[in-house]
Amino acid sequence: MVRKEGNRLIREFDGEKLWIESWGKNALRVRATGLAAIDESRDWALLPAATAAATPAGAAAAAGAGAGAAAAECKIEIAGERATIANGGITASLRNGRLSFFNKAGEPLLKERWLNRDEGNEFYSAINLGGREFRPILGGNHRLTVRFAAAPDEKIFGMGQYQDGNLDLKGCVLELAHKNSQASVPFLISNKGYGLLWNNPAIGRVSFAKNVTEWTAESTPQLDYWIVAGDAPAEIEESYAAATGTVPMMPDYAMGFWQCKLRYKTQDELLSVAREYKKRDLPLSVIVSDFFHWPMQGEWKFDPKYWPDPDAMVSELKSMGVELMVSVWPTVDKRSENFKEMLEHGYLVRAERGVRTTMDFMGNTVFFDPTHPGARDFVWKAAKRNYYDKGIKIFWLDEAEPEYSVYDYDNYRYHLGTDLEVGNIYPVMYAKTFYDGMEKAGQKNILNLLRCAWAGSQRYGALVWSGDIDATFESLRTQFAAGLNMAIAGIPWWTTDIGGFGGGDPDDPAYRECLIRWFQYGAFCPVFRLHGFRVAKDPGFKLIHDDGSDSDAVFSGGPNEVWSYGEEAYGILSRYLFLRERLKPYIARLMREAHERGTPPMRPLFYDFPKDGTAWEIEDEYMFGSDLLVAPVMRAGERERRVYLPEGARWTEVWTGTSYGGGTTTTVAAPLDRIPLFAKDDAVLPILE
Repeated sequence: MVRKEGNRLIREFDGEKLWIESWGKNALRVRATGLAAIDESRDWALLPAATAAATPAGAAAAAGAGAGAAAAECKIEIAGERATIANGGITASLRNGRLSFFNKAGEPLLKERWLNRDEGNEFYSAINLGGREFRPILGGNHRLTVRFAAAPDEKIFGMGQYQDGNLDLKGCVLELAHKNSQASVPFLISNKGYGLLWNNPAIGRVSFAKNVTEWTAESTPQLDYWIVAGDAPAEIEESYAAATGTVPMMPDYAMGFWQCKLRYKTQDELLSVAREYKKRDLPLSVIVSDFFHWPMQGEWKFDPKYWPDPDAMVSELKSMGVELMVSVWPTVDKRSENFKEMLEHGYLVRAERGVRTTMDFMGNTVFFDPTHPGARDFVWKAAKRNYYDKGIKIFWLDEAEPEYSVYDYDNYRYHLGTDLEVGNIYPVMYAKTFYDGMEKAGQKNILNLLRCAWAGSQRYGALVWSGDIDATFESLRTQFAAGLNMAIAGIPWWTTDIGGFGGGDPDDPAYRECLIRWFQYGAFCPVFRLHGFRVAKDPGFKLIHDDGSDSDAVFSGGPNEVWSYGEEAYGILSRYLFLRERLKPYIARLMREAHERGTPPMRPLFYDFPKDGTAWEIEDEYMFGSDLLVAPVMRAGERERRVYLPEGARWTEVWTGTSYGGGTTTTVAAPLDRIPLFAKDDAVLPILE
């Protein structure tokens, strides 16, 4: 039976309930279940339908106020088992339960792939494979598979952060799960003119194969996805931002330079580094106190032995114009002061079998459960008392996947459900823990650094970095693709550990070259942050615990300040520090666009030049805002590189002033101190001193 209820088209047949409804501009939401009823209580990444119909900025405001524009009007027509639902530029056709989607010109965008003998199917097949498959799991949920017909010439971008170096994801199989350096953010844009959000936080996978696109959720009560049509990638991205929320406006200090290393051992050491930056008259906006500044995991406070006066430290840093960011982990050591109380209240992730130890790094620890509102409140109150009330207004929410020592997703349970069913929501709720607390305290323009994200994380001020990556040119190339796909996936605030995290000898000339090239690239990322676990020349640092025990395994790494890499490197790096400072007014404009419309500051060339077919093929250049093309050097020994300049504009090489026409490829010099940069048309940017 097919019927209409308001803006919703409903089909019920043989135990399946299928809903298609308008949800924002040019967009439809599709839900289905084989259970008794569709659960309307969880919108996951999506804002309410009325809010999603507003502009991105209006949607963000409406989401905070609990109100919004009226739901988008749609047109529904029903003729027996055939029906259509149209919302602006997108139409869904329902024929004997099979779904197909079309743009405003009537051209096909996406259709389910059904291979069976059912009457009314487009063609007869003895294979008997459905487009929507609910395979029952003992206990109630289903293993869900959704199949779409594949277009061999399709290009697919977004989906979050994967460490495989692919920008175009066609032909890829992606795990829909989080791990250290892997963030599943399941929104994509296709060159066919649509975007799709897999609005399901279950663990699963997606295959963008030549013969079929197949989405799988290992355990879920229902299907849930959102599809939008648009004439250009920017239109699709902005509709997605309206439907899921935009980032806050980035605070001014965050647009400058961030100094970080693994790790500053004491308050005196951290202050000495900040003082040295000021002594050298170098720009510095943020400095970081990394992990194990606390007495024990799960005690969110400074260890007074090594950080004796945090109030004075924060005060001195602020007098220099520097913000202090502190590392927060979700791990709770079983010996910590908070473990017993959190256990009693159900604030910790549970194990279905075996010993409840979810991570065994530097102690047997259990992650706190941010899907539990009481747990969020407990952790925030500790952080507020011990950090926020001392003037610390930015947090590094590490281990946000969370990083299980063993990724047995079937062995963990949250307040909202099993890990298999809801596990990918963890980083969103972790970000929400601090965002809600900071907002309640009256803070505006909230930003926190996380190592993971899912769809919707952006509206909770999530700045994502790419995790514990290798300190090599190969790794730099991999992060390049990861960052652009995160941008397309709706996460506009993104960065890397400049120079890579693991390894890198400051005295090695080969590594110095890698660090310089990475630093140049980092100056044109949304956040400019130096971090890493460098090769150390000293044996480390011994931490003495309150109970008298000690550990010499709390490693600290070698020096990682801009003066740590020799005079030649120092001259180049300091030049880019000042370049970034001069660009801050331009960057502020980009951050305003991200806040108001969801426009990613860094994006592939096709985002700004969708009619240029070659722009869809370029995977080693990007736009940093609408006025600047960046072509980083990402291989050792390169001192020149070929650059494609999109058609539809004139381009000026920043360093030489040479002008080029669009739709051309040129080879430009790239000496060690220079990253190739091109200004579009008549844009004047303060890059040169």
